[in-house]
Amino acid sequence: MRYTQSLVETALLSRRLMEQAVATKADIFVVDDTPENLRLLSTALLQRGYKVRSAIDGSMALMGATAAPPDLMLLDVNMPGLNGYEVCRRLKASAITRDVPVIFISALDEVMDKVQAFALGGVDYITKPFHFEEVVARIENQLTIRRLSLSLQALNAELEQRVRDRTAALEQEVQERQRAQEQLLHLALHDPLTNLPNRTSFLKTVQVALARARQQLEQQFAILFLDCDRFKTINDSLGHSVGDELLIAIAARLQTCLRPEDTLARLGGDEFIICRAAIIDLNQATAFAQHLNEQLRLPFYPRGYEVFVNASIGIVLSDANYDDAEHLLRNADTAMYHAKALGRGRAQVFDPSMYARALNRLKLENDLRRAIERQEFYLCYQPVVSLRSGEIIGFEALVRWQHPDRGVVKPAEFIPAAEETGAITSIGDWVLAEACQQLKQWQERGLAPAGLSVSVNLSVRQFAQRDSLTTIDAVLQATQLSAKCLKLEITESVLIDSPESAMATFEELRARHIQLSLDDFGTGYSSLSYLHRFAMDALKIDRSFTSKIDSGHKNLEIVQAIVSLSHTLGMEAIAEGIETASQLAQLRTLGCDCGQGHFFAPPLLPAAAADLLRQRPRW
Repeated sequence: MRYTQSLVETALLSRRLMEQAVATKADIFVVDDTPENLRLLSTALLQRGYKVRSAIDGSMALMGATAAPPDLMLLDVNMPGLNGYEVCRRLKASAITRDVPVIFISALDEVMDKVQAFALGGVDYITKPFHFEEVVARIENQLTIRRLSLSLQALNAELEQRVRDRTAALEQEVQERQRAQEQLLHLALHDPLTNLPNRTSFLKTVQVALARARQQLEQQFAILFLDCDRFKTINDSLGHSVGDELLIAIAARLQTCLRPEDTLARLGGDEFIICRAAIIDLNQATAFAQHLNEQLRLPFYPRGYEVFVNASIGIVLSDANYDDAEHLLRNADTAMYHAKALGRGRAQVFDPSMYARALNRLKLENDLRRAIERQEFYLCYQPVVSLRSGEIIGFEALVRWQHPDRGVVKPAEFIPAAEETGAITSIGDWVLAEACQQLKQWQERGLAPAGLSVSVNLSVRQFAQRDSLTTIDAVLQATQLSAKCLKLEITESVLIDSPESAMATFEELRARHIQLSLDDFGTGYSSLSYLHRFAMDALKIDRSFTSKIDSGHKNLEIVQAIVSLSHTLGMEAIAEGIETASQLAQLRTLGCDCGQGHFFAPPLLPAAAADLLRQRPRW
């Protein structure tokens, strides 16, 4: 009777501890330097019954977490001052906060960012833009693990006391503990949606395979990293519940392609990874990857919808140089991104140069984030010349980066990285303000003739921002520069990505008398429908055409066609890259309106540009 009573008491205690843990509202600390992100996340979590605290920078986050450790922290990676990685490192170094689960939220989606996040102790990594349903699901998963862990600790303490007092109940109580441990272990090692092994479990499997391969050299294996292409479109169009059902179906279909000795895991989102055992060579691995994509291209029917999927696959083969499972996953992930960049729906085998490029790119991106704070950017100004009068009618502002170690970094190298990381927005805003301020100074000093304008390149990200017009207005107000003196240069991708919002923005800019130029014309889509819908003030003829104007009849005809098209549509034609007197003469003969290039002057520092204005040259 006493034995039965003790079992009941133990079960009631375990249940009571779990119910108390679940009933207690979890305290979640949200850290993001973007107020809008803080507001949206906090509101969504409060509506779901959580207690929410927030901070806008790393220092505040450390102070708040140390004063009252939260149950979980959502931590943005990119923040001024202390970034998310440094905040996590300090949290894990403190006895007070080391057990607080940290979920990183970031716009960065490169493999090295993820590796760094998990190496510092993060429990999860969510890529922006995120969906609240996914964020909440991942939060609840980590809170469940935490509740089970705390419940297990309390239960262990109670069991140890009862072992001393109730020897007869020892075996049953130990079994209770084992069941709780097994539940916690399963949850910690498996994906809650597909019940596949998760990253932690997969790494253990690969580590065992590496040890076996070192002992038996013929036991080679391959790691295949799969990322479903454009899966976000499915979630956005059909909903996340359909997306989840599709992920379960994808996991089931991938399982049918495997042998018993192979391992399939889900890393999160639409990423899956396979350890393919007993691989002889890369040909076998690539043939297997092709088979996987052939199977995935067969239709899926989640909730009656017909959906087609393909995947970008990165492949890495084990060899004697690998002793860490993380390195295999990292390299397979790197190869996958190369496959995606080459056109999606294909496989790419890893080679060491990919990792070297990834490291260099990561360092470049890290340096780029600090460059604005350290004031390492500066502007050069290249004159734009009227081909009719031969006079300077404007300048194009061109950004340069004076790297402290590498010297001047070419725009072609850092601009793509800035666009991918989002740093281009801050850089572009700085360029706009600096260029407008410089022209205003020249006007005040009497150097700028009437009508002299400054041209500034506007990136796709800048143009797509909701507050882009507000930023432009604020700059013009602060510098007191007339809007008529500002020209904005855009590329065709601005028109293609969001034509309706682009049309509305164009109308607002025209109302302000700000001129628009279509840059690099002829190198992109060059659809006449875009020119018809989005009337520009000028088309800029790309230097690749200008440089060949006197090397063949066909090149001359292309430039002539662009000039004629510009005039037909009521736009100016501006030729870039004029290098010789012969090119200048040809362009004048064709009726081209304006030009720029080294024949007139290279991009000049402000002082040199001012000297050129004083000389008032004519070509």
